[in-house]
This record gives sequence, structure tokens and C-alpha cells, in this order.
Amino acid sequence: MSVDILGLGAVAVDDLFYLDEYPRPDAKVRVVRRERHAGGLTGTALVAAARMGRRCAYAGALGGDELSRFILDGLAAEGVDTGLLVARAEARPFHSTILVDMKGLTRTILSDATGVIGADPSGPAESTIASARVLFVDHVGLAGMVRAARIARAAGIPVVADFERHLDAPFDELLSLVDHPVVPIEFAREVSGAADGTSAVRALWREGRSAVVVTDGTNGSWYASREAPGRVFHQPAFRVETVDTNGCGDVFHGCYAAGLCEGMPMDRRVRFAAAVAAVKATQRGGQVGIPSRADAERFLAERAAEAPSKEVA
Repeated sequence: MSVDILGLGAVAVDDLFYLDEYPRPDAKVRVVRRERHAGGLTGTALVAAARMGRRCAYAGALGGDELSRFILDGLAAEGVDTGLLVARAEARPFHSTILVDMKGLTRTILSDATGVIGADPSGPAESTIASARVLFVDHVGLAGMVRAARIARAAGIPVVADFERHLDAPFDELLSLVDHPVVPIEFAREVSGAADGTSAVRALWREGRSAVVVTDGTNGSWYASREAPGRVFHQPAFRVETVDTNGCGDVFHGCYAAGLCEGMPMDRRVRFAAAVAAVKATQRGGQVGIPSRADAERFLAERAAEAPSKEVA
């Protein structure tokens, strides 16, 4: 099977416990509602791209435990191929217990990374990576990520990345191999010291890159590309009634990769990703709230005059 977008990294199981209020020490409180959702940087990006009509595959490492099965069943239900999975008995997804304070409107996240491998250096096969149209990477499983990115770049395959933080070696090599870094402004500031989106894009630009995108939630995103050398543009965020922003950044990444597969020009690609992320923000749930392609296109048609991108000084 040919793949549009191949992802290797973070997948997560989130158990949400909704409480009337956050408990005091030694207190016993009633759980109003509990929910289990799938998430993760790569997992959510692949689901978003699949809903946009792209053929996606997950090839990270997982085991046969309950949490791994929950992730794999969810990906399969979304049409994401899991046949390229690297099976490791000890491998697990991230597992978070999230306490939601319904009165204070806050979340407390207890994250467990036990057994998390992400990208495995043993797979997938070199031919599989080289046959994908886009490789999607994050920072989970650096040795496996570097291997896959080297193979992809040697084969002329675009590498789209979502990074949340700077890590020790070989992270810098991975960053240098990425030709489409699409990163939050917090990461851009950490690695470049830039004060704003415009300067962050310029600081992250390197010879050999095809594009750089820096996202900043409701402040929109800044980007540059080979299509307009030396120029930086700002894409405002679409105005929506926000219900839940969980997963919006991951949705942006997946839809950016989907647009890249479809040959969208840079300005349309970023606008498309921003629009789908905005629609997702109007729905509760990280992955369950991702709209269909038809709903995304309808939103774009209705908002055709809104939030045009502009070149910044």
C-alpha cells in the first residue's frame, strides 16, 4: 500500500476525570464524568490528515497491552494503517490522567511515560519510508526519528516536524534534517531566542529548508517558504466560539502535511491548516472533534474573506 503520510512518534491515551472542583488534600470527591480519548502529537496529526482524505500510516513501536490496543483500534477506525507497526512487547503509549476542575475551569495532567518508545531504530523498512509522500516526525524516539529522516531526505521525501521542546543529542541532527518545521512559538523561542513570530521564522530558516511555520494559537501563525524567498507572512487565526483547544496544534500539523501532499501552495496550505484547527476548537475532544473534509471546506467557503494572510515588515 502506498502511503501519503507516514508517522512514527507520540501517541497517547488520556483518561479524563471531571470533578465539581479540584480536591483539597486528603479529601474524597465525586467523579462527575469520566472519558477516555486517544491523543499524541503524531497520532492526532495522522487522524486529522486521514479525515482530510489522505492515506496515512503509523509505524512507531507499541505492544499488546490494553493501552496499545486502544490506540491501534482507534487509528484503524479512522482509516490509519497500522500494519507497519514495530511490535515491541514492552512498548506503551503515553498515558495521562487528567483531573478537570469544572468550577475553576482548569486541568491537572498526571503524565506517565513508562514504556514509551515512539520511533524505533529497527523499523520501518527503508523502502517503506522512501515510498511515502511525507514523513511526519516529532521528538519521541530520537534515534528512530533521525534514521527515518535521513532516509526520507536522501529519497527527496519532505519531512514535516512537530517539536515541543529542545532535547539532548541527537535532537539537533533531527532538527537539521527537517525541511518543514511547523513548531509552536514557545519552542521557537527556546531554540532561537527570538522575541516574536517574525523573528522566530527568520531564525529557524536554514539552507535546504522548504518552509518554516511558527504557530501561536489565537495570535495566528507566521511562515516563510521557498515560494517567496526572504519574505515572512502572517496568517491570522479564524474567529470562532472556542469550546476546547485540546489537540488544535496537532490538527494544524496534520492538515499542513495533508495540504503538502495535495500540492497546495504555501499560503493556501497554512490557511487550510488554520481553518481546520479553528473548526476543531468549536468541538469538545482532541481527535473526536476534528471535522470532516466537507465541513472544513464549507467553513473555508463561508469565511473566504476572513483572516487573509499578509506579508510582515
